Amino acid sequence: MSSDRIEAGTITLTSGKGDEIEAYHARPTDAESYGSVVVIHHMPGYDSSTKEIARRFAAHGYGAVVPNLFHRYAPGANAGDGAAAARAAGGVPDAQCLEDVAGAMAFLKAEPGANGKVGVIGYCSGGRQSYLVACNLDVDAAVVCYGGGIVATPEQLTPERPVAVIDMTKDLRCPMLGLFGINDANPAPEHTARMEEELKAHGKTYEFHTFDDAGHAFFWVERPSYRSEAAREGWHLIWEFYGKYLEG
Repeated sequence: MSSDRIEAGTITLTSGKGDEIEAYHARPTDAESYGSVVVIHHMPGYDSSTKEIARRFAAHGYGAVVPNLFHRYAPGANAGDGAAAARAAGGVPDAQCLEDVAGAMAFLKAEPGANGKVGVIGYCSGGRQSYLVACNLDVDAAVVCYGGGIVATPEQLTPERPVAVIDMTKDLRCPMLGLFGINDANPAPEHTARMEEELKAHGKTYEFHTFDDAGHAFFWVERPSYRSEAAREGWHLIWEFYGKYLEG
């Protein structure tokens, strides 16, 4: 499914807790019924690369929203400064992330033409948050792109992130697609294997793909880490996965 006409731009989103935050919205304007996706940005922040991903979803016939998870720490700041402010504050609390994504989901479901099905996708730290969301909110499909920190030791837990996301696997509410690079260190291949063990143990619906000539951030076209073949195949898998669970 593709769309010849889209609209995109900055909006103000109301989180599940009632906070107003900045977000980026893109949607097809020539589709009568479409699925939607919450795009969770990576650790470098709410940047042009992530907004381009939202537009790509719209061009493929999906509504998309990118909530700026760093908005509270530096309102109006550029992506780098917002990310630095969030890191200085200890990172985005998991509970706050869930409230912001819940607000994005509600917005997408209320859009004219939306079919009510909403997926989530995240990259890097956003991949971890996509896994978190899939275990705590009623999304219809989740994509985890090289999510670091899903497997965590007790020493790595913080007041902002008090529970290892891997330990939430039993509560996974939707099918999951995982896309990883064999040369990544976070998540390392052994972490990906641990995720699979948990998903299998709890009888969850999932599919994982690890690309041989890729490491972390292989989707990011502006960095040396970009791998065109892995990214191309990754997008193909995403369209196939969301086509199965978000359309119709």
